[in-house]
Amino acid sequence: MSITAIIRIALRSLLRNKTRTFLTMLGIIIGVAAVITMLAIGQGAKKIIDDQISSMGTNVLTISSNWGSNRSTARSEAGTGTLLKIEDVSAIREQVQGVRYASAVVRSWGQLKYGSQNWRTQVMGVDVDYFYIRDYQTEAGTIFNSNQVRSGMKVAVIGKTVATNLFGDEDPIDKVIRVRNVPVKVVGVLKSKGQNVMGNDQDDIIIAPYTMVLTRFMGDRRPMMMINVSAESKDMIPNVQQDIINLLQQRHRDATSEDFWVRSQTDIAETSESVSNTLTILLASIAGISLLVGGIGIMNIMLVSVTERIKEIGIRMAVGARKRDVLLQFIIEAISISLLGGIIGIVLGYIAANVVGHTQNWTVSVNGWSVVLAVGFSCAIGIFFGWYPAKKAANLNLIDALRYE
Repeated sequence: MSITAIIRIALRSLLRNKTRTFLTMLGIIIGVAAVITMLAIGQGAKKIIDDQISSMGTNVLTISSNWGSNRSTARSEAGTGTLLKIEDVSAIREQVQGVRYASAVVRSWGQLKYGSQNWRTQVMGVDVDYFYIRDYQTEAGTIFNSNQVRSGMKVAVIGKTVATNLFGDEDPIDKVIRVRNVPVKVVGVLKSKGQNVMGNDQDDIIIAPYTMVLTRFMGDRRPMMMINVSAESKDMIPNVQQDIINLLQQRHRDATSEDFWVRSQTDIAETSESVSNTLTILLASIAGISLLVGGIGIMNIMLVSVTERIKEIGIRMAVGARKRDVLLQFIIEAISISLLGGIIGIVLGYIAANVVGHTQNWTVSVNGWSVVLAVGFSCAIGIFFGWYPAKKAANLNLIDALRYE
């Protein structure tokens, strides 16, 4: 018997019991739809994290004192303060090969006032290079310049959140706000960046020259200064990282590598990717259980079908059908149920993923490999769980099958 004839007989048999065929497919449909949806959500989460990391800047390294080390704790208790100094920034920029930009970063908090409006936010004291390191761009106005940094001028660039809460629809450029009662002129408004990987609003910020922040807001207190560096390329990050540690050890007497913490975006990206991949695998595994249940359902129905059609099988074998023909018929029936269920599941999964994306304002990404995986897995389930019933049908004794009532 030709394969075409076997396929035709198998499909005709499935169409005779449409309701049972559909209910058998239901487990596969739900399983494939669940896998597609879960993988789409997982890939979407990964894309969000990647975009957030990219929004933090290009090839960024963050250098800080390792306050967790015993040596740094002893220094702090002795009053010697942070190891990092402003002079270290110039040394890193000039002496470490592969460094494109470097900036001191001093963090503080302050109450902002403009007219009757108040807003509390983070105050960042930085150099001009910081804007290029973090890839900040202005929506209005401009950033401050090197001369304003050197002279410690009371100027600042504000984030979109600060601009909205202080000024509303009013143009903030050249307006004077008070930061901790210090008058500061707004020279620019940054383009919105949204949230970072930690969920913090990157637009809720005011950026000013570090010289002004140190003078006006820090006073005699020793700031916990950090240094931000941008490497010329991603491949150079490991070498730049090590060279910075070596340079700081040379510049700071009795310092060791434990006294400094140099963290790269690569470290953050790898950690985030690991968490995202684990989440995706977990979600897909949970959804995959539905496919397994669907496969068991196929086996169950196929076994019932074999029992119901024993006499039919006997008649077919009596008129010349071989065991191989019977085996193929039942395997094709099982694969057809799985494949059709998989196709319907893909459509429903795609719809479900987009519904989740629109209703929850969540980025979803349906990749081709997830579709191939779901369909391939559903076909494999059809073969695996259809084999035993098909084998049982093919091995029926001709005389017993013909006498079966």
